[in-house]
Amino acid sequence: MPGGRRREGFNEKRERLGAVEDPAIVLEAALRFLEPRQRSIGEVRRRLTRVGYRSDLVEGAIERLIELGVLDDAAFAQSWIESRDRARPRGERALRMELARKGIERQTTDDVMADREANAPDADSAAAARLLERNARALERVGDPRARRNRAYALLARNGFDSETALAAIRSDEAMRVGELGSPTGGDGLGVADESDEVG
Repeated sequence: MPGGRRREGFNEKRERLGAVEDPAIVLEAALRFLEPRQRSIGEVRRRLTRVGYRSDLVEGAIERLIELGVLDDAAFAQSWIESRDRARPRGERALRMELARKGIERQTTDDVMADREANAPDADSAAAARLLERNARALERVGDPRARRNRAYALLARNGFDSETALAAIRSDEAMRVGELGSPTGGDGLGVADESDEVG
């Protein structure tokens, strides 16, 4: 750009940061990355490695942040699940997938999910009910009852709820709305979509 400083390219930046030898610089970069919100160890590792810092310096920064209590995957996972339960309801299957993508170890996820179950045994059922409630207007616009149930089931499946929880939530929602348990079409009458919907 005439008269101005040329913007540094990604590869050039990686080369420059790869030459960094001062651990304090890498630690500072990690802290800047953590400023907006809590993050997992895996997220911090990926970020610092991606921009080009040496792996030994990255691991040193992570170890220091763990010592300081700034990085804590168990606390991160707990906070993530609580946030999802409060603001964006998800089933256990989806929560586990999200935490895996964040780099949380399976044992840590197992422990946090066990705590969730112990503190709120009906957490998944309550989350499924909230998701249906938040999408009630869109579902009500579907005139055909069977199609509406299929739509509700697909919504729940995409958000990580298992078949049993999804069907129970749909029945409960219908019972609340029509004042009776079960389907007006007889039997369980759900005729829902296949459970193979991917979490999205």
